[in-house]
Amino acid sequence: MANLKKLCTKNTLIGLGLGQFLSLLITSTGFSSSELARKGINAPTSQSFANYVLLAIVYGSVLIYRKEKLKAKWWYYILLGLVDVEANFLVVKAYQYTSLTSVMLLDCFTIPSVIVLTWLFLKTKYRYKKFAGVAICLIGLVMVVFSDVHASDRAGGSHPIKGDLLVIVGSMLYAVTNVSEEFLVKNVDRVEIMAMLGLFGAVVSACQISILEREELRSIHWSAGAVLPFTGFAAAMFVFYSSVPILLKLSGSTMLNLSLLTSDMWAVLIRIFAYHEKVDWMYFIAFFAVAVGLVIYSWGSKDDESETRTEISENTNDQNKEKDEELGIGDQDRGSAVGSYKTGDGKNDCCTPTVPAEKFGSGSTTNINDDSQERISR
Repeated sequence: MANLKKLCTKNTLIGLGLGQFLSLLITSTGFSSSELARKGINAPTSQSFANYVLLAIVYGSVLIYRKEKLKAKWWYYILLGLVDVEANFLVVKAYQYTSLTSVMLLDCFTIPSVIVLTWLFLKTKYRYKKFAGVAICLIGLVMVVFSDVHASDRAGGSHPIKGDLLVIVGSMLYAVTNVSEEFLVKNVDRVEIMAMLGLFGAVVSACQISILEREELRSIHWSAGAVLPFTGFAAAMFVFYSSVPILLKLSGSTMLNLSLLTSDMWAVLIRIFAYHEKVDWMYFIAFFAVAVGLVIYSWGSKDDESETRTEISENTNDQNKEKDEELGIGDQDRGSAVGSYKTGDGKNDCCTPTVPAEKFGSGSTTNINDDSQERISR
């Protein structure tokens, strides 16, 4: 009962609800991209352009209102925007060649890519549980690719292998973006990152659209069936970009990874009920493998977080103990100094020496000044 009460706390329930909301947002972006691909619209960069513009307008306005200087160099954000734009381009492009389910599952390749990059550049330490989870995830990813080759029907796409490779490369670029943001977040405000990512992402997207997708945009018949997927994709991406930090602050990365995992389940349901497509049986085995791998990976993250909190508390206790010891030594020194001052009676000791009273015919110690006063009175 105690564990159940702990599970049903307000923050836990909000985290679960927000996590499923983010999962549905990811699924809706995949659904929008798949719909555009079905209509023959090939403009992946144009889909992401509106999201970057929204980020630049909303968060840029906040940044301008603050009137603060940039905390990171501007060319960092140019590289970040370039990598993020190309990652979105490759993943969205993959919907033209492979199935929605394959894209959603293969996108999990970001996790092992992030582990390698953070281990190499950020010197992050990982436990064996995380490596075991990554290995199981990779087994599931290999099964997805093999399933696309094995499937007799090609309803999932015209070139499944090409689409799978595009998703894997795009996932690696997503990993570069995530690790770069992790590095910047430690020193830069989140609003600044979102504003600069939106600004330079919009600039890079505009340049790429003018070169690669100009003719494609002219040939599009802008009906409601084409406009709605475009606007839906942009709105879902903007809300997703803005909501992820909230879940990270509330429940941590473990809840985020487990929540986004269910987006694969939503993708399978959309493919079965909306598109009326048959799903190869290996998809379910691959989904189970990826689910188990992500759970083990998240379990390792939880252990690392608890160990980090333990180390921080131990270091804090050691520092407090050292301060207490230093204060104790200082009090002893001050106490001994005060004691010696009171024993000697300060000014009288240095100016008024005492002599044995035997010289004056008395059995006790007598003060010289008192004896001089008696002689004067005589």
